[in-house]
Amino acid sequence: MSKRINMKDFQATLSEKLGSAAIAEPISTVLGVLIGEDRWLVHMKDVNEVLQMPKITPVPLTHSWFLGVANVQGNLYGITDLASYFGGAHTTIGQKTRILLVSPRFEVNSGLLVRRTLGIRNVTDFERVSDGAHSQMGVAGIYMDRQGQRWYELNLQDLVRNEDFLQIAA
Repeated sequence: MSKRINMKDFQATLSEKLGSAAIAEPISTVLGVLIGEDRWLVHMKDVNEVLQMPKITPVPLTHSWFLGVANVQGNLYGITDLASYFGGAHTTIGQKTRILLVSPRFEVNSGLLVRRTLGIRNVTDFERVSDGAHSQMGVAGIYMDRQGQRWYELNLQDLVRNEDFLQIAA
């Protein structure tokens, strides 16, 4: 015969156990990418999709860092070469070149050209060495990995709201 359970006691016990359970901090996963020669970390929540290079239609009279527009699943995205935008050389398009589509929560249809992806990482694997306050636009922090390599944290929210980024006309 099965044991009868008092529902009120069960709910009280369950509530007590849930209340006393340690709530772990969410782990922040980031995508490692190469922009020019620099290693960058981009929060996964800020990226909607990672694509191989789509066909890009150039737009005349725009800055050289704005590559043009791409049709991705029926939506137009403005494509920016981040290395060039940050003042470096233009990214050479190759087999490992990728486009990061910015999350729709930023309300900007933007794709960001990166030289290549370096895989998904856990931000706790890095040591923060600077908050990025003195750095260029779009840098949220500077990190070092266990091999002593410097990584820049990309602040996509600041980048896609920056007036210079939004003004593509040359």
